[in-house]
Amino acid sequence: MSTREASSADEPILEGMDDLTAPMRAGEKPKADWRIGTEHEKFVYHTGDKHAPSYDEDAGIRDILMSLREFGWEPIEENGHVIAMKGADGTVSLEPAGQLELSGAPLETLHETCNETGRHLAQVKEIGERCGVGYLGLGMWPDKTREELPVMPKGRYKIMMNHMPKVGNLGLDMMLRTCTIQVNLDYSSEADMVKKFRVGLALQPLATALFANSPFTEGKPNGYLSYRSHIWSDTDPHRTGMLPFVFEDGFGYERWAEYMLDVPMYFVFRDGKYIDAAGLSFRDFMDGKLSVLPGERPTASDWWDHLSTAFPEVRLKSFLEMRGADGGPWSRICALPALWVGLLYDQGALDAAWDLVKDWTMEEREKLRTDAPKLGLQAPIPGGGTMQDLGREALKIAHKGLAARGKLNASGDNETGYLETLDEIVSTGKVPAQRLLDAYHGEWNEDVSRVYKYSF
Repeated sequence: MSTREASSADEPILEGMDDLTAPMRAGEKPKADWRIGTEHEKFVYHTGDKHAPSYDEDAGIRDILMSLREFGWEPIEENGHVIAMKGADGTVSLEPAGQLELSGAPLETLHETCNETGRHLAQVKEIGERCGVGYLGLGMWPDKTREELPVMPKGRYKIMMNHMPKVGNLGLDMMLRTCTIQVNLDYSSEADMVKKFRVGLALQPLATALFANSPFTEGKPNGYLSYRSHIWSDTDPHRTGMLPFVFEDGFGYERWAEYMLDVPMYFVFRDGKYIDAAGLSFRDFMDGKLSVLPGERPTASDWWDHLSTAFPEVRLKSFLEMRGADGGPWSRICALPALWVGLLYDQGALDAAWDLVKDWTMEEREKLRTDAPKLGLQAPIPGGGTMQDLGREALKIAHKGLAARGKLNASGDNETGYLETLDEIVSTGKVPAQRLLDAYHGEWNEDVSRVYKYSF
């Protein structure tokens, strides 16, 4: 989740729609300047008894964060607590229950992205060996109850955790018990953004299936392949989902801003602290009628904060965020940006990907979103066939898109190699969660603690 560093008292006040769409318009970049930003979370556990470390305990989350200083990272604080570390490779942030996230820097190639991931994992593993902690690449804690998990000292989390149970049954699970991989991508114009948004949203269930990696809850199979994805269906209907309006005529920056104005607020950041505004209206804020800040009107930073509080399958800020994948190991961290860059960053690939999905109805898109977390690649797709068939076609397109980019590493390899792990998943039809379930019912003898052998 976003890390706020400071608030500015002299920021201009938002006046109207031009100001609300300014972040999206500012995101427009020529193709030569398009970049790849990859975010990935992992669970932290004590290697002795497998508990999730608290913030303050010896060798806990604070100590892990601060140990990153030896690699050149600098702390970001909130009310005396270190909530993130900032460095050349982006930001390592403090997630709600101590999940460790790298929000990577915007990079030109997938080679750079995978090298960044490797540096980060090498650093935290070195720290982990000294601190007696390990890191688990899954979409959901396989064995922890909510009550067994710590809560990190970050102001926005307290507000969100208080509000979540009022609007859904699984929001606290989302915050405390899940991990994801996400990729952030650029666009050249409003029309380019719209096409990428539509393709990304329609194909997000495919990413959910390919990366499905959360089949256990509290030590037992939960009936899903991606329970993390299912959790979003009962978190908060006002800020999640497949967004039918994205596929309607006239969708663009203004329509996105109108949607965000109707997403209920969580908070306002003032003087280094979060003020609880959960459930209140940003439209009222625009009119100076926000009950917790009477007479005040929002700044650009307030709007940017608010843009980070919607959680649909694809999210727009000054870039597009692809949000459908479970957390996983190194190879799949590199594979997610490879999939989306391959589909969206070459015009021929983008056109071909749109041809795959353009005739789907909203009902068909919603059904695929519902089916993917449970059925994975066996989910039926519109027009006949299964998600496995869709995966074959999408990966063909992604391979061509990456080859057309012609981004080579020092050995002369292009970027298509990062798709190999997905090629294997589609070839077999067996997603990561199914392999875990096979092991659980076989060699693990139904002992889910054996999953810790899959640590980074």
